[in-house]
Amino acid sequence: MSSRTNVMRILETNKIPFDVFEYDPKNQVDAISVAHFIKEPEEQVFKTLVTQSPTLQHSFEHFVFVIPAASNLDLKKAASVAKVKSLEMLPLKQLLPLTGYIHGGCSPIGMKKNFSTFIDETALLYDTICVSGGKIGITLKINPHQLASFINASFENLTREE
Repeated sequence: MSSRTNVMRILETNKIPFDVFEYDPKNQVDAISVAHFIKEPEEQVFKTLVTQSPTLQHSFEHFVFVIPAASNLDLKKAASVAKVKSLEMLPLKQLLPLTGYIHGGCSPIGMKKNFSTFIDETALLYDTICVSGGKIGITLKINPHQLASFINASFENLTREE
């Protein structure tokens, strides 16, 4: 293994089992490409999306959504489960300062702050799902129930049909 990430250290410290997949992204960091690199079904490889909702104080409240690689986040459903009027995707340039992660390496584990997090309910269909290990080139396979419990996430219907 090339390097242990902060996400791996956090999981080990909390005795949460996981498996590590390393891959060479070759400029492709989207979750579908990752699924192909690590030879796991697209339905079991999840991407982490960060959204924002305007508040009355002219700032934003942030929410994290973990959805299957080939799916698209339904912002109306997401806003409903987050109990806010509307949501928009976080501008890419704000991802690193807000979460500590870069695009393609954003993990639902170990962000700079604890944000309300929701995992697509399809994760419940599997014994394990894959999420980013906190660095491009590292993906972790983890039990969805243990993940949700650890990051205080709920399982919700979050995606839209294309």
